[in-house]
This record gives sequence, C-alpha cells and structure tokens, in this order.
Amino acid sequence: MAPPRPRLLLGQRQTPAVMARLQKDFTLFAIPETQMTPTELVAAAREFAPEAIMVSSPLPIRAADVAQLPPSVRVIATVSVGTDHLDIPAILGRGIALSNTPDVLTDCNADLALMLILAASRRAAEYRDLMKQGWGRGLAMDEMLGVRVTGKTLGIIGMGRIGRAVAQRARGFGMKILYSNRRRLGAEDEHGAQYFATPEEMLPHCDILSLHLPASAASDGMINARMLALLPRGAIFVNAARGALVDEQALIAALRDGQIAAAGLDVFRNEPTPDRRLLDLPNVFATPHVGSATMETRTDMGMLAVDNIEAALANRPLPTPVTA
Repeated sequence: MAPPRPRLLLGQRQTPAVMARLQKDFTLFAIPETQMTPTELVAAAREFAPEAIMVSSPLPIRAADVAQLPPSVRVIATVSVGTDHLDIPAILGRGIALSNTPDVLTDCNADLALMLILAASRRAAEYRDLMKQGWGRGLAMDEMLGVRVTGKTLGIIGMGRIGRAVAQRARGFGMKILYSNRRRLGAEDEHGAQYFATPEEMLPHCDILSLHLPASAASDGMINARMLALLPRGAIFVNAARGALVDEQALIAALRDGQIAAAGLDVFRNEPTPDRRLLDLPNVFATPHVGSATMETRTDMGMLAVDNIEAALANRPLPTPVTA
C-alpha cells in the first residue's frame, strides 16, 4: 500500500505544469480561485492540517498568523525572491522551514525593468491613452515628446543579480552605467560601471534611476523628497523592486512639478490597491507587480518551491533556504 501523500495548502493557483506536479505528488486543499487572504489561509490551515504551505509575495504571513498555524506545518515555501511579506523570526521560531525562489526570475525582472525605462521615457502611457481615444489629429513636431534612452546615464541602486542583468541590457542602448551597492563589485562583474559608495553621491549624475534592492526596515521610504531632489530635473524614475522603498507622497509631488519627468512602476506600497493619485498621473506607466509574469519564469519558480517542500519533508537540505 502506497504511503499517504503529504498535505499541501496553496495560497493561489500555479502554472499548469506546477499544478500537475502538485496534484500528482500531494494531497491539496481546495485550490483557490483567487489569492487567499491571511485570514483565509490560517482558517484553511487549521481545518486541513497541512504539512506544507505554498504562498507568494501578495500574501503576508505575520507573527499573529504564524502563531495560529497548526503543529502539522513543517515548511512554508514562498514563490518569490522577496521575503518582506513573511515574519521570518516567527516562522523559524516555530521550527518551520522556510524557502524562497532566487535566481530563476532574474532575466524576466530585468526585462520588465527595461520595459519600464523605455515606456516611461517615451511617454507610453500617454500614447496608449491617445490611441484609445481614437487619435483623431496629427501631432505637432514639438508635441508629446519623450526622452531618448540611447546614450543616457542609468543609475542603479542595488547591483545584485537583477541589477546586473538590467545593466547588461542597458549597455545595448549605449547607456553609461552607474551603481550604488552595499559593497563594490569585482571588475569582472562591473563591466565598466562606475561605483558610488552612497546613492546620494550617485543621484546628481543620473538621467534615469532604477531600483533593484530588497525592502527592509533600513530601506523603507529611502527614496524620499530629499533623494528625489538630488536627481537632475527631468530625470526618469523606475521601480521594479519593492514599493516600500519609496515615499509615494514625495514621488507624486516630484512628478507633478516636473522634478521627475516620468516614472515606470511595477510595485507600490499598497498592493493591490495603489494610491489612485499616483495611477492617475499621465506621466506614470504602471504595471501590477508582474516582473516575473511569464509562463517560463512562473513555472521555474513554482518548481523550485516544490523542490524545497519535498526536501524539507524528506529531511534533506533545502535548495534555497531562507535563514534568520
């Protein structure tokens, strides 16, 4: 007689390939049609007593939620690189293994960041709105002009895997690369990029600024009015990292008065209901936190999460553990 399959609680659906693997190897709780809320997740866990829980960044698990999880839970796997939605000390303190999915989404996140750079610089949101209205008239030679990306100076805060991948793509546009990071990269990773010990030193030299660092207590709201004022007037701002990095009130003010010419944003402080004042600005090109949203990458992420779950349940080292 085959041993019972381990019980797994999903916070949201996965791609078809991942779902096929899960349905073959696990006993699943009812698959949610939409993203579970923390309250729904806790209630389902107490009813189902799963050995594993699989979530992603839109679903926070805080200390109060962790305290209510049943003792059956042995591992939580987040289908994301970021872990700021999880109370790591609380989870690990319960003796629950924790994993994330680094590396496999680097290229897609970098692709999206470049899309945001191009879309913000070339006024894509305004062009899209004009076409939806039917166009209807010719544009004057000085009307609705964007900014040429080729040859511009790109500043990157956070030169990890994704930041380096964005720099690689930007070089194809002949862009000069500046970066600020906790530590300087080796020459083999810099590829001629210029290092600045602090963002404040770098910002006055940036035509375009792109964020690629994790959210933390130290980085919360780091892009504030003072930092935005250090950029040259008319700079382009891009954030495909985490919404918590930005003081959105300051960004709105900078976009309204022209200090920032345009912004490309994939992340926001309040997801999935961002500040409408930000979304309503004509010079904001916004996407709904979809940096990894390709079939290939979401499948790779889900498969890595399952690899971690299976390792934890078999008492093997996790491929990509999250530690304190």
